[in-house]
Amino acid sequence: MPKIRCKCDNIISYSEIPNPNEYLIISDVAYDKFDEKIGWEELRDEMKSILYCNSCGGLWIYWNGWNEDPTFYLPQENK
Repeated sequence: MPKIRCKCDNIISYSEIPNPNEYLIISDVAYDKFDEKIGWEELRDEMKSILYCNSCGGLWIYWNGWNEDPTFYLPQENK
């Protein structure tokens, strides 16, 4: 069962599909390179995964895919 331990010690699971803890983003530049109808796999390959911690509100962003460590961001009011 894939999971990550947040800095607040909460466990964030990312095994469920669809995943209520995962958000997907794509840059405007990457999105604009698609000028016609594409398949889901092509779009998914360009997206970055974000895991949301529902305990502290932190975001774990996988900027370089699942094989590299994510970057952690904490909302300003929680610092």
